[in-house]
Amino acid sequence: MAKLIIVALAFLVCAASRGQCEEGGTPLLKVGFYDGKCADTTDVEAVVGDVVASFYDRDHTVAAALLRLQFHDCFIRGCDASILLDGPNSEKTALANRRIRGYDLIEAAKSSVEAVCPGVVSCADIIVMATRDAVFLSGGGRYTVQMGRRDGAVSSASDVNMPTSSISVSDLIKVFGDKGLSPTDMVYLLGGHTIGVARCSSFRDRLYNFQNTGEPDPTMDSMLRDTLITRCPQDSLSDDNTVDLDQNSSSSSTVDNSYYQQILSNRGILQIDQELALDPWTQPTVNSIAQGWNFTTGFGQAMIKLGAVQVLTGEQGEIRQFCYSTIERRQ
Repeated sequence: MAKLIIVALAFLVCAASRGQCEEGGTPLLKVGFYDGKCADTTDVEAVVGDVVASFYDRDHTVAAALLRLQFHDCFIRGCDASILLDGPNSEKTALANRRIRGYDLIEAAKSSVEAVCPGVVSCADIIVMATRDAVFLSGGGRYTVQMGRRDGAVSSASDVNMPTSSISVSDLIKVFGDKGLSPTDMVYLLGGHTIGVARCSSFRDRLYNFQNTGEPDPTMDSMLRDTLITRCPQDSLSDDNTVDLDQNSSSSSTVDNSYYQQILSNRGILQIDQELALDPWTQPTVNSIAQGWNFTTGFGQAMIKLGAVQVLTGEQGEIRQFCYSTIERRQ
């Protein structure tokens, strides 16, 4: 049965990867891709995991940072680590990416992997491994990820067009659908907001001038609004103040289903979070996750599919020695 589940998940990965499959339907991304590719039976996933654990011990917020980093990488040009590249007009410089963190962790993991298995493991795979490990350390399940991605050599700020927090549910469903992700995948992936923070600037309008009405968002719990006003007063000087995306203080750093329970209580911070619990397309899924015990499994499966979006495999792309620079740029 376990083998059948792995095969089924592998099929989903293949389907989400522009149909890139080897002859016979074998997915190019697979569990154990690096087995036998390094000397002395080196376990590259364990090497990455040790680096993630060391960073996490010092700063638990790296988990939310890595979730955001993977999402922003995979949604622009696919999961090819293009977000890691330096350059005057690279993806890093785009407004939507200027607060992305986790680059230092990925570089540290890459350096450790290169020391024991040079020229083999892609930065794109390291992002996926590291994010999986950080989710596990934050209380989420340890989902199994397929490997075999290659690194892209193109990174342009002009390609970065991330959905905003005020996007409608229907429009967001289309954005995810364009990446081969279903509405259910979307609801689970937004569950990444179970950890992390939002800045006042991303939800201020909900407190004071929702959709230019001059009034607060009527769907927001009044007690939550009172709390947020103290953190985000109406003047613009406090835009960098932050609040937890999951307003359950006992689990705001834990990957669990508390986020869904909060938005069902009208305590969503971002507009899109609250809309998930109100829109008829997504409300049933939100209810199911909030009331059940399947978040860990569903979130893991959605992360697997996210990690397969528009991947480079086989002879495509490259394997970078340093994640911040392409081979071509170093020559």
